[in-house]
Amino acid sequence: MSDPRISSPAALRNREPILEVLRAHLPPAGLLLEIASGTGEHAAHFAAHMPGWRFQPTDIEPARRASIDAWCAGLPNVAPAIHLDTTAPWPALRPDAILCCNMIHIAPWAAALGLFAGALDSGAATLILYGPFFRDGIETAASNLAFDADLRRRDPAWGIRRLEDVVAAARGFAVADTVLMPANNLCVVFRRA
Repeated sequence: MSDPRISSPAALRNREPILEVLRAHLPPAGLLLEIASGTGEHAAHFAAHMPGWRFQPTDIEPARRASIDAWCAGLPNVAPAIHLDTTAPWPALRPDAILCCNMIHIAPWAAALGLFAGALDSGAATLILYGPFFRDGIETAASNLAFDADLRRRDPAWGIRRLEDVVAAARGFAVADTVLMPANNLCVVFRRA
């Protein structure tokens, strides 16, 4: 039987800086809903280092859910990955916090709007986004401009989002912190307003 685990070099590089943000902005325990968990490497790493938290990973793709479950096997604080499409009704979960890494730029804008609406409806107190953003008045790295052009070539509905547009769409939430991350990324921490 083949190993269903998918690996992402980027996930391995950014997991420690993201973990630092989670530890700085979350209480010692709760339920964290991870949207678009991807390979599952983040969920496995964060769960191993945050034993007071229970993790509910999600992904829209069955192969990704299989990878998540394989990476998280044996971790008692991680539930099996479930299907969650931010543009459709969400499962009845009541998370304390929501984490979404590297999704809103590789999905239509409707997915970001659905993320904010679902987060608000879920009752989550904190929403943390990680990924690349454009910011008004701040020069964009050449690598992010090239990445944005590549994303838009692959799908015109994709692309790096302006942070100001993301903040405006986050109805019911206010920015609590914006943390500079490696490789020209940000963690944006939202709190329920």
